[in-house]
Amino acid sequence: MDESPFTVIDHVQLAMPAGEEEAARRFYRDLLGMVEIPKPAELAKRGGCWFESRSVQLHLGVEADFRPAKKAHPALRCRDYEALTSRLRAAGVEVKNDDNLPGVRRCHISDPFGNRIELLAP
Repeated sequence: MDESPFTVIDHVQLAMPAGEEEAARRFYRDLLGMVEIPKPAELAKRGGCWFESRSVQLHLGVEADFRPAKKAHPALRCRDYEALTSRLRAAGVEVKNDDNLPGVRRCHISDPFGNRIELLAP
């Protein structure tokens, strides 16, 4: 019998500066290809935006004293790693390949606010 307390990560929250929702949309929706999902009305008053891709959800919430997450990060497994990283490079996003894990193809990028994101090949 599996007594594990958790079954899946529901979402990951990243911080963003106030008033930068359009920059978030351009990056997460237009460039990464995620779908923006509506925030509940009470939470929408706080600013920020939420995105999803299948069962992956990223919530961006406004922080008054925003500082980007340079170490902590979500790690996203990509359906088509090559196509996505090529599209990111073409858009001017710095894609930092990381071969520190043997047998794992991955890279790190930063969102428009400096938050670190790890991308992994299938």
